[in-house]
Amino acid sequence: MTFKRIRALASRLGTGLAFMAGLALPAVAIAADRQDPGAIQAYAGQFLKKQTAGLPGKVTIEVAAPRAALPVCSVFDAFQPTGSRGMGKTTVGVRCLAPSRWTVYLAAQIRVIGSYVVTREALPANHVLDAADLAWREGDLGSLPVDVITNADDLKGYRTVSGLAAGAPLRHALLRAPLVVQQGQTARLVLNGPGFSIQSEGQALANASRGDRVRVKTPSGGVVSGVAQDGQQVVVVF
Repeated sequence: MTFKRIRALASRLGTGLAFMAGLALPAVAIAADRQDPGAIQAYAGQFLKKQTAGLPGKVTIEVAAPRAALPVCSVFDAFQPTGSRGMGKTTVGVRCLAPSRWTVYLAAQIRVIGSYVVTREALPANHVLDAADLAWREGDLGSLPVDVITNADDLKGYRTVSGLAAGAPLRHALLRAPLVVQQGQTARLVLNGPGFSIQSEGQALANASRGDRVRVKTPSGGVVSGVAQDGQQVVVVF
């Protein structure tokens, strides 16, 4: 190969490399205008970590990466959409507040390994619970119904709504709170209104658990409706 041909080839190669570099520059500029998806994931994960700080048990959090390419962001704000679960499969949203505005929703999995209450043996309907009926089991609370019971301290006196199998997780929906007002018994009425509070007595017309509404017949023969409280007490608000 002559010296002239070698010089011509080098010249062509130099021109080609310069052209390729010119093509690459716009791609780099475009990439610089896109938000790093890992930063969005990390921000959402830190938000969920704070939200779950008070949950019982060992918590692990997984957040999926955003699928769409998003403009670069300097100010994030995370939130959980209305109706999202606090554990298990859930959704977390991340907003960009500046310099542009956008919102992305990410799938997340919150696993909470902790203890929950189960029945030690099969129980019939309307059974009044005591400590001998209860046992503990460990598992992922996020895979269980949201009302599963993790604290047995306040279950004494609760009754089963229906029959339960042995080893069944106890849920608030499956239990009825203890009766605090009994039908036919004297109830202490507390009548509250703007600027006054009066106490009286009456006859309860139905059984009621704490927080239930119940009707009470007054000594004058009238009937009032109030909220049942501990100690055969009914609070009526005017």
